[in-house]
Amino acid sequence: MQKFNHDDYEVIEKKSIREGFLSLFNYRIRHKLFSGGWSKVFDREIMDRGHAVVVLPYDAERDTLVLLEQFRIGALEQEDSPWLLEFVAGMIDDPDENPEQVAHRELEEEAGLQTEQLDYALTYLSTPGGCTEKISVYVARVDSSQASKQGGVASENEDIRVHVLPRTEVVQLLEQGKINNAASVIGLQWLQLHLQHVRDN
Repeated sequence: MQKFNHDDYEVIEKKSIREGFLSLFNYRIRHKLFSGGWSKVFDREIMDRGHAVVVLPYDAERDTLVLLEQFRIGALEQEDSPWLLEFVAGMIDDPDENPEQVAHRELEEEAGLQTEQLDYALTYLSTPGGCTEKISVYVARVDSSQASKQGGVASENEDIRVHVLPRTEVVQLLEQGKINNAASVIGLQWLQLHLQHVRDN
């Protein structure tokens, strides 16, 4: 369906502005136009923070979800609280590490859980207008009674409170706007759409 691909743009120059946890680059670029011809050369800044994995820990026997509560710097200006309700998540730090390995690691570190069934849901670009990050979402079948009360890695300044809640209550939190970070919203909506399939597997 899409008319253009990687053959239809040209990177004139890529320049590093800042390198670190959040790296910033300036691109001079042009691309083909739907009306024909090429665009003018223009500048765009883009942030590279790597790619991430999100895991929805779901207990099908109890119909419960494991939800995390933790501080997020990007939510400081939120009216309610910068402590967000979200699911297990982590960055792919090692190029030799695949998303499934990250999912298992983060599930243990943040919620004290293990799984023998990890189902891939989807991958999406979080903010492609200014960031390269891709997020892969998984559903992990877990025994929610084994969840820890607190989680996180102290050396990474993680301080996580773990909640085990009925799935219907978590959906209500979403509808009330209490769950408002993109990865958790998208993951939970995917689970609602595919709930019967997840339960049957």
